[in-house]
This record gives sequence, C-alpha cells and structure tokens, in this order.
Amino acid sequence: MIELGVNIDHVATVRQARRTHEPDPVWASVEAHLGGADGITVHLREDRRHIQDEDVRRLRELTHIKLNLEMAATDEMLAIAARIRPEMAMLVPEGRHEVTTEGGLDIVSQEARIREIVASLAGAGITTSVFIDAELAQVEAAARIGAQVCEIHTGPYAHAFHARGRDSESAAVVTELARIRAAGDAVRGLGMRFNAGHALNYHNVQPVAALPGVRELHIGHSIVSRAMFVGMREAVREMKRLMREAAGAGSGDA
Repeated sequence: MIELGVNIDHVATVRQARRTHEPDPVWASVEAHLGGADGITVHLREDRRHIQDEDVRRLRELTHIKLNLEMAATDEMLAIAARIRPEMAMLVPEGRHEVTTEGGLDIVSQEARIREIVASLAGAGITTSVFIDAELAQVEAAARIGAQVCEIHTGPYAHAFHARGRDSESAAVVTELARIRAAGDAVRGLGMRFNAGHALNYHNVQPVAALPGVRELHIGHSIVSRAMFVGMREAVREMKRLMREAAGAGSGDA
C-alpha cells in the first residue's frame, strides 16, 4: 500500500521567522502521525534555515514512525546521520541561493564520492536513498553506488501541471508523467525502491500516486499550507485519502 512521508520543514520555517520556540516541529510530527502519516521527513540544511540540529535530535527520540533525514553529501551531515541513526537518509543537492531543492542529485558526475557516503550510511544501518531527476543515466548510477531507494523528482511534472491550468491531459503534463513512470520502471527493474516527491499537492498528486510500483510520496509544503486552515491531522488525512484512491484505481496498470 502506498505510503505518505510528511515533510515538516516549513513548520520550522514559521518558527524561525521569529527565532522563537513555536510552532514546534516535533508536535507537528505527532499530529501528522495521528492523521495517518507513515513517516516524517526533515531536511537539515547546511545553513540551518529551518530545521535545527536540536529538532532532529528530538524527532529521533520522540517520533514513533519512520524518520527520513534529507541531507547534503558532506562529512558534517554524514557524521550527524551516523549519530542520529534515522531509518532513512536521502542524499539531495543543496545550494544556499535556492529557495528549495531545485533539481535532483547528479550522481553521474560524482559517483565515487556518493558511493562512499552511501556505504558509510549503510554501514550505520541506515536505509540509503537518493533524490534524482527522472533520467535513466542517474537511475543506473544510483544502482551502481548501492542506493536502496530512489526518489524521483516530480518538480517538472508539478510545474507543468500548474502552468497548463491543472489539465492532467495536456501534452506537457503527460510527457513529464511518462518520464517519471519510465524512471520508476527502471528503478524497480534494478532492484531499488521507487519513491517520488517534490511540489506535489492536492491537485496533482493522484496521477503520480497511480503510477505502477510507486511505494512512497514525500510531500511537505502543500500539507503544511493546508494545515494552517484545517489542522495538520486533517490535512494529512485528506492527502492520504487522495493517494490511496489513486493507487487503488491504478493498481490494475502495475
């Protein structure tokens, strides 16, 4: 059954706007869990713009569902992951100039370095994941370095969906969705777990959730935004319901 990992970074973004103690990302994770989240995702950025080291420590101690730590492929983040021991660590590209992660990790151009990081994480008992674009070369490189999970970047699909007036049948949207599907097929064919995420929301999530073999979607900004009006539990429930409806309808295509 398809799973939902809720990214709570932007709960911390609101807190950091005032450099105070609320809202608390740990409490947000509890509410997300009560709403049906299967996991919690946080990105501990090198510039600490939202999630802080103490947040990660407390989440590890207090969260009773899977913790996925998004991290840059640096020695500092590797040491933190080895100490915290999240269930999963996802390697992502990172730039201080960007508002959010833009584009997938280029494994091909730094294969030896990423292989070392993946081996170290796996040696610490952490499931290893990479966030990559829907490109066969990157999927094949992910398999070569020993990644267990590939999260396919859904940003281009989501942007096309919005630009085409939420028309899921427009040529641009169909093309981007087909790229995700092809990448997912390659991921599965190479023995890795197919996850997906980035810029997914309540309007565009169902076509992705219906893709054959997709195991987990990671969604953050849209759920946190919705939670401002209906509460975190209900926001998560609504997203999970949409995902499961689509996954059930699409199961015959697997």
